[in-house]
Amino acid sequence: MSRHLRLRVAVLTAVAAGAVLVPASAALASGSTPSPSASATATASAQKSDRSPAAVKRAQDARAKAAAAAKAGKGAPRGGVAAGEAPAAGSGSSSTGTLVAAAGGALLLAGAGTVVLRRRAADRRNG
Repeated sequence: MSRHLRLRVAVLTAVAAGAVLVPASAALASGSTPSPSASATATASAQKSDRSPAAVKRAQDARAKAAAAAKAGKGAPRGGVAAGEAPAAGSGSSSTGTLVAAAGGALLLAGAGTVVLRRRAADRRNG
């Protein structure tokens, strides 16, 4: 295999691995949710103080309707855990499965790229 072809294989493998691993690493980035800034809180309070009486009345009506709907559906469970089921075992912040899947995808993509490049090189030699 020529030096040029080896370099091409290495570059394509690195690009393929990066294309698989970069989105996976972004999905696994851990961090707390950002807290609202002071300016966002100030603008929200300013908007509340600038409401017209009609807007305040509509908001109160909407809250009353939401409270009535909550009372009406209070007896029915909303989901599996609310219905008394135990949470699924292992459903936490473990990212092992995601990392394994990303590494497996990178290996499959690199293997497929290698096969394609080897076939092309063989076709060139055989004419």
